[in-house]
Amino acid sequence: VTTFKIPEDFGSVLDKQVIGPTTENLIKSDFPLQSFKPKIQIAFQRLPGQSPREIELERRRRLYLTFDIAELLASKGVDSNELIPRHHSPDDMPATDEKADLVFPIYLPLKIFDDVDYDCRTPEEWISLGLEPGSHNRKPVPGKALLPTDDVLGHEDPKSQKLIYEWINVGVLDYDKDTELYLVHKTDKNGQVRDEEGRPILNGGITPEG
Repeated sequence: VTTFKIPEDFGSVLDKQVIGPTTENLIKSDFPLQSFKPKIQIAFQRLPGQSPREIELERRRRLYLTFDIAELLASKGVDSNELIPRHHSPDDMPATDEKADLVFPIYLPLKIFDDVDYDCRTPEEWISLGLEPGSHNRKPVPGKALLPTDDVLGHEDPKSQKLIYEWINVGVLDYDKDTELYLVHKTDKNGQVRDEEGRPILNGGITPEG
């Protein structure tokens, strides 16, 4: 009879049983699973001999995860830290009669060069990826943003010469139609989007109390 007696720490016994490799995602994430799926223009019904739609989705998902925007820009000779305009005094500006190879400092914001004609999703579609089926809580959507490494000075003076800008993993929380800007939150060392008390940030950070 004692054979059928379940130990009190039965859960820990199961955790120690490692039979082999698993397809289960063991990494805890604050991002919904569907937010990593790419948008593809492929028919749901495929002809014999063609790879199924789900296979193409998984292949492109893995391919896109291998891309790094900082490395792609660096391969084209672009320094990401120089993409943000900084404060410049008139003394630092080169004169027109000097050597022609002198480069003027960057003074135009990236927004001027933004083009959404070929975006695969609208901002509303990107944000809606945080909604899981059957849930009313909208989770953040994974992304990368060009942000200053110093949060304090970055908020006080985003154009300071002392700031260093890098592409940082963020969770996209919300989108403002009027300003056409996204609200993002940096991920922690575990890749999660949490508030100061360690709780997941949902619905753009808006609490029931507003």
